[in-house]
Amino acid sequence: MKNEKTYELVLLALFTAIIVIMAFTPLGYIPLVVINATVIHIPVILGALFLGPKKGAFLGFVFGFTSFINNTFKAVTASAFVFSPILAANVIGVSGIFKSLYICFVPRILVGVVPYFVYILIQRLLKSERKIWRVVINAVVSLILFVSLRAFVCNLIKTDAGSIAGTVLGIVGGIALFAVLTVTSGKQTTTGTALAYAGIAGAFTNTLLVMSGIFVLYKDAYAQALGIAGDTVIDVIMGIISFNGIVEATVAAILIAGVGMALLQVKPIKAEKVYKKEMMQKI
Repeated sequence: MKNEKTYELVLLALFTAIIVIMAFTPLGYIPLVVINATVIHIPVILGALFLGPKKGAFLGFVFGFTSFINNTFKAVTASAFVFSPILAANVIGVSGIFKSLYICFVPRILVGVVPYFVYILIQRLLKSERKIWRVVINAVVSLILFVSLRAFVCNLIKTDAGSIAGTVLGIVGGIALFAVLTVTSGKQTTTGTALAYAGIAGAFTNTLLVMSGIFVLYKDAYAQALGIAGDTVIDVIMGIISFNGIVEATVAAILIAGVGMALLQVKPIKAEKVYKKEMMQKI
């Protein structure tokens, strides 16, 4: 027990160091031709799965704190104030402190909590006697790939031809993935699938809560910073969610599944241990 706690503290320190390095170097972003996909949340999600939601929440706080530092002292974008209580106070007053604290920290802390419970939920559904759940899960993953491929191509080729090509590529990719998942479905694949879903959940938790927070708390100030009309803010935000969010979720699914399966060789997933314990109690 003592050795396990020591090992977890070492792993926590390692994940913390990785987050800091990613946050302050280009390593935290993957260039995808038209955008840079954020991957700083990857060690946060892995921390939630292998160390539990409490340590995952701490890693999420570290993620948020690095965002606060970057946006306060670098402020490379006009909208950096939404992540910096200090800058926000100068833009809209004292209320900006609390609004930016929420946007900067709450979504990132939850990135270290939500994936843990999503992993357990997916494991339960996949191992359920009702095989329909496996079909539903495979269909959802395939749909995410369809939307991701279509959004990527449409943003790369901003014409009607791009829209058609994106739709066709998305349909082909989605059907192919669904077929592969259906053929290879089995109990041995449940861990990889659950890891992928945990990655998707973590990425979307960050994107959806941050962007919805900006719309609710900073709609007018955000529009002014971007130099756009207030009624077009929702279009900008939906564009970010439907493109950046989908692409980052797909990247997170791949990385969490790949890295997670590799880490399983040296340490079990804490969420898996909880799930197995619950199953043993039911027997």
